Amino acid sequence: MNQTRTFLLFALVAVAYLLWNAWEKDYGPQPSTSVTTSASAEKTGAANGTDGVPGAVTAAKVPVDAAPAGETAGQLITVTTDVLRLTIDTRGGSLIRSELLGYPVTPRTKKNPDPAPIRLLDDRGEHFFAAQDGLISASGAAPDHRTLFQAARTRYTLDPGQNTIEIPLTWTDASGVRVTKRYTVHRGSYVVELSQEIDNGSASAWTGNAYRQLQRVVPPPPVHSNFLEKFSDQSRYSFFGAAWYSPEKKFDKLAFDKFSEDPLNLVVTGGWLAMEQHYFVTAWLPPANEAQTFSTTVLSDPNGPRYLVRDMGPSITVAPGQQQTSQARLYVGPKLREQLATIAPGLELTLDYGMFSIVASPLHWVLNQLEKLTGNWGFAIILLVLLINIAIYKLSEAQYVSAARMRKLKPRMDALKERYGDDKQKMQQAMMELYKKEKINPVAGCLPVLITIPIFFALYTVLRESVELRQAPFVGWIHDLSAADPYFVLPAIYVLVMLATQWMMPQQPGMDPTQAKMMKFMPLMFAVMFAFFPAGLVVYYIVNGLCRLVQQWWVTRRIDRADAAKGQAIAKG
Repeated sequence: MNQTRTFLLFALVAVAYLLWNAWEKDYGPQPSTSVTTSASAEKTGAANGTDGVPGAVTAAKVPVDAAPAGETAGQLITVTTDVLRLTIDTRGGSLIRSELLGYPVTPRTKKNPDPAPIRLLDDRGEHFFAAQDGLISASGAAPDHRTLFQAARTRYTLDPGQNTIEIPLTWTDASGVRVTKRYTVHRGSYVVELSQEIDNGSASAWTGNAYRQLQRVVPPPPVHSNFLEKFSDQSRYSFFGAAWYSPEKKFDKLAFDKFSEDPLNLVVTGGWLAMEQHYFVTAWLPPANEAQTFSTTVLSDPNGPRYLVRDMGPSITVAPGQQQTSQARLYVGPKLREQLATIAPGLELTLDYGMFSIVASPLHWVLNQLEKLTGNWGFAIILLVLLINIAIYKLSEAQYVSAARMRKLKPRMDALKERYGDDKQKMQQAMMELYKKEKINPVAGCLPVLITIPIFFALYTVLRESVELRQAPFVGWIHDLSAADPYFVLPAIYVLVMLATQWMMPQQPGMDPTQAKMMKFMPLMFAVMFAFFPAGLVVYYIVNGLCRLVQQWWVTRRIDRADAAKGQAIAKG
């Protein structure tokens, strides 16, 4: 397969893949606007209760509505660490805001040196996303996610030299039952620890369940300032919905548009339950040794349907005068694959590369190591290209040798074309005889192409999904390798590389005139396509193209010298 056909094959595969992605986003199933009422949710099992959990109190139901009108508003507690700024509402003791201090909404510039951080959990109506938890009891009082707690302070800050902050909230019932809800945060960590300590000061046993849930609306689409930003926005192709993990069934996920059609109701021991979005994940991590019921449902809300995932714990019984504590952890942060793997089994799978995982996962690991070496993701990509070309050089050499030989045969091929004119069958037979005589394999380049195309799409997925490359600068005007080149310089450079490559590679005789014209427009086609690709991917293909040019030049030069030496030897002999 000569180089022109390689370009054509790649272009067809790339365009087909991008068209499929765009069709799925624009015309595929969208989040349903139908809602599940609390009555119908009960029919699905644990959506609003505790059915399915061994030892659960089935009569108790988790309330799905907000606090009743007229109730006292809660206080807002701000907790600031080196990586997180959290807001806790004493009404329910819920986490209603989480700002990721190391991840600004827009890149830092001279004009905007301190942009606002990404807000993952959010109490704004059209962006509503909250992490809630509480207790329920069928026979006694229990503080759920609507109950008003008491707090001693409204501001906590992790001071220099301090590694941990505890934020206690308390609730006491007239019967004597006291609950202390305690959040704990640590330096450098996106994990929030939660404990709910039940102190039974009443005269009878307290029995109930602890639960944790995530509840959110689908936010409005991002606002883009120009055409390029809109069509190069990679978040359009990322998964947005619920995800969970169990040791038996491993990783699974449910898009928001499937919540009503296929609600989750699963008993899990040693798993986790999450909501995913582009680059970030929020996940409840219950104790690994307790059976939990994971469920999903859809709730009505003036700002649109609210999608809810819930983790319901097993039954808890606390005798009079005794204490018992329910514990869990909440991860609210970026999809950092290596860190997620150490937090909970399978949590790293939230960084989902889909069908390209088998190639993308090791590719991501190699890029991480190269970035540690260079301190720049762009240079890491360049080193990755060099390593790939070194690894497959022996496979590619046959293609370069074939192209160099065909270049020398071009005058003879042109003569065959002139001799046989429009008789394509005789032309093809004559060419095959010439290839056989000169020991040329015209399909020698197929194997390298089969290797590089999966690498291309795997790298595209890595650049699209890996939060490490979000707003990662390269050099000069490239401030974000995960976004398109704003000035189209990189696509233009790649066009020059393609033109140089086409000049070095002879056009195959007998090529259909329509195909020949198409090949002439290939550089323009690639320029348009790469204008919307992440800059890091274009860097990859520029360097890869330059490597191929250098290798082709070297092989051609070597063959020319060998042929010249052979000719001199024949002349002397």
